[in-house]
Amino acid sequence: MKTNYYEHLFVVNAVIDDEDIKATVAKYVNMLKENGCEIEEVNEWGIQRLAYEIDGKRSGYYVNLYFTGPGEFIEKLERMERIDDNIIRFITIKYDNKMKRHRELQKKGAVPEVFPEVEDETEGGSDD
Repeated sequence: MKTNYYEHLFVVNAVIDDEDIKATVAKYVNMLKENGCEIEEVNEWGIQRLAYEIDGKRSGYYVNLYFTGPGEFIEKLERMERIDDNIIRFITIKYDNKMKRHRELQKKGAVPEVFPEVEDETEGGSDD
């Protein structure tokens, strides 16, 4: 079975209590493991303000996952999140080779600076 590398972000309803948030996160992490996915990293960003109001909510609990898994599973994962009342939004990104190389550089802390900061070239003020 062919596997791919994915980044998956989902936002949990922040109005529910902390135990329910943790249970929702654990539910999806366990679902990944049970369906043959190899989880590389789970980042819980915590409660963040949403860019815009969604269903009357202004904040959500953000969780970002990096994992390798079968492509057929993504449809199942997203269907479960779509019908889960505790999930506000989600997105899955399939990495291509270029994105995987960038991710490896990120993990090593070796991402090249694209726009290096330019030092101020004025010395000692102006010539008024």
